[in-house]
Amino acid sequence: MLNWDDFEATDEPAINAKPAQSPRTQEPQPEPAPAQPTAAPSRPATGNPALAAARQALKGLDPAPGLAELEMGAARIQVDDKQMINCRADLNQLVPFKYDWAWQKYLDGCANHWMPQEVNMTADIALWKSKDGLTDDERRLVMRSLGYFSTADSLVANNLVLAIYRLITNPECRQYILRQAFEEAIHTHAYQYCIESLGMDEAEVFNMYRELPSVANKAAWSLKHTQTLGDPTFVTGTPEADQELLRNLVAFYAVTEGIFFYCGFSQILSMGRRNKMTGVAEQFQYILRDESMHLNFGIDVINQIKLENPHLWTESFQQEVTQMILEGTELEIAYARDSMPRGVLGMNATMMEEYLHFIANRRLTQLGLKEQYPGAQNPFPWMSEIMDLRKEKNFFETRVIEYQTGGALSWD
Repeated sequence: MLNWDDFEATDEPAINAKPAQSPRTQEPQPEPAPAQPTAAPSRPATGNPALAAARQALKGLDPAPGLAELEMGAARIQVDDKQMINCRADLNQLVPFKYDWAWQKYLDGCANHWMPQEVNMTADIALWKSKDGLTDDERRLVMRSLGYFSTADSLVANNLVLAIYRLITNPECRQYILRQAFEEAIHTHAYQYCIESLGMDEAEVFNMYRELPSVANKAAWSLKHTQTLGDPTFVTGTPEADQELLRNLVAFYAVTEGIFFYCGFSQILSMGRRNKMTGVAEQFQYILRDESMHLNFGIDVINQIKLENPHLWTESFQQEVTQMILEGTELEIAYARDSMPRGVLGMNATMMEEYLHFIANRRLTQLGLKEQYPGAQNPFPWMSEIMDLRKEKNFFETRVIEYQTGGALSWD
């Protein structure tokens, strides 16, 4: 058994014990000074130079520098102190909320949480491996969709983490952006799960955004609008810089997530409606639900910046944003023609072009801009039902069921 007497007390003398004297000197020791009420004595750092250095460094710690940059100083934050960009109030103070819609979207996102492994892929694997299970055109669009989406959500996540989060100066919006970044990671996980489950060539699918022109062009367009904001020295605060942030928000929310995703979504979900690749379709339906909320959040952020900074929304800038929407639409139409050279699943490239014109008009009107495709109609009304954020449609029983955390979609 260990005996405490076996240990040499080197750090601290025993309570009420007098200091030990050297047998050689036997000199009287001075009386200890009275205890100081302002600070308790610290233990000596005998034999531990790292601890001594840490204590020395803390003696000079100044808690004020982080607050010195804030105009608010130590004052409590008021709602009117908050704004979407260029805010000088303390970003670490989440409440009081100014944008209740941002916090509600965060809560909705948490309530809609899901994971790819919850989806059963057994039927998909059997169908994909069956020689006669799918036509060549059906296999083509599955490959194209997984090829684009497998990296597109990574591009979105990188933009959120490296640029948008740093430049949006509202804490409740930042809270949602963190949730969105996590959801983008789940989406990338879902595509990997589908690709691995089906036994696809992972290198071919994940590198498609560099090799296949219709996929590469969309990725390149998105990346072009990340470069400036991705520079860690980029800051907002001037009309030019603030407009550059707006360009990025339009590019990623209104175009990348608001247009580039919709051809692939409609193709895969059309397969699910026909009881084909139902596992992949279920993953895509969950992802579409998330992306619909991302889109709505981004549109709200853009419009709030416009409201708070009307000098940014000039006539020339509105024309530029309109052109961005049209560029995105043209790229997605080219992708539709490449992924769907012939009619398949009750749709074709011409119908998809009409659908994308309809989607582009919606994005323009959401941003307060003029429609550019007069009379465009939605040839896929069932897509609108799927995108309803409060409910999902069971396509074969035509009943509505509410979302639940961790719940599974039913395709049978």
